[in-house]
Amino acid sequence: MLAAGLRGRDRRRPGIAGARGYNIVTPMLFKNLREEIDATLARDPAARSRLEVVLCYPGFQVLLFHRAAHWLWQRHWHLAGRFVAHLGRILTAIDIHPGARIGNRLFIDHGIGVVIGETAEIGDDCTLYQGVTLGGTRPSADQAGQKRHPTIGNGCIISSNAQILGPFKVGDGARIGAAAVVLREVPPGATMVGNPARQVARRTPSLEPRPAFEPYGVTGDIPDPIARALNGLVDEVTSLRARVAELERDAAGKPGVEAEASGPAEPAMRAVS
Repeated sequence: MLAAGLRGRDRRRPGIAGARGYNIVTPMLFKNLREEIDATLARDPAARSRLEVVLCYPGFQVLLFHRAAHWLWQRHWHLAGRFVAHLGRILTAIDIHPGARIGNRLFIDHGIGVVIGETAEIGDDCTLYQGVTLGGTRPSADQAGQKRHPTIGNGCIISSNAQILGPFKVGDGARIGAAAVVLREVPPGATMVGNPARQVARRTPSLEPRPAFEPYGVTGDIPDPIARALNGLVDEVTSLRARVAELERDAAGKPGVEAEASGPAEPAMRAVS
C-alpha cells in the first residue's frame, strides 16, 4: 500500500524534467518581458523608467494581452483567445488578432489605431507607429485559413498611418514612410513612400556593431521624390536650351540656308494664286 501510495503521489507531482522545464520557462518569460521594456526605453526618449513603461505604455500592455491570447489561440481555444484580445483592444485601442505571430522586442509607439490581422507575422526588433495597418486585400469567406496578411522581417520601421496590404514579405531592415500604401513585396533595406508605395532608397548594411535607431524611418540620405523629378526636368530643359543655342549658331553661320529654303516655295504660291 505504501508503494502504491508513492506511485500515486509520483503521478500527481511533476517529475524532475517537469520541474526543470518550469525553472527554464519562467526566467525566459521574464527575460523576454524585460527585453521588450528595454527596447521601449532605447527607442523612446520620453520613457523615463521601466515602471512607467509597464503602467503607461499601451504598446507594451497590448503585447501582454496578445501573448496570452495567442497562447489560447494555438490551443484551439478560439473564443477565449478572441475575448482576451478584445479586452486588450478596449484598454489600449490597438487591435491585434490572437492568431498573429509577433517576434521579440516589438515597439509600438503611441499605438492608437494599429491593426494587425490574423495571418500577419512580425519579426524581431520592429517598430510600429500609430495608425499602422497590416491587413489583407479583397477579404471574403473564401480566404478563411489562407495567408492573407503581410510578413514583416526583422528590424523594420513602419511609420504613422502606413498600410501594408496583402500576403507578401517586407524584407529585413525595410522602412515604410508615413501614409504609404504598400501592395507588393519590399526588398530588404528598401525605403518605400507614396500611394501606391514606390522605392526611393535602399540602405546598405551598416558596419556599426549597433546601428543608431532611426525614428519614423527618416534619414538624411533619403532623396525627396518630388525634388528629384524637378531636378530631372531642370536638367532636361538645360540640355534642350544648349541644343537650341547650338542650332541657332549653325543657322547664323550659313546665311544662304534661309534663301534656299524660301526659293522653292514662291513658285508654288504663284501657282496657287
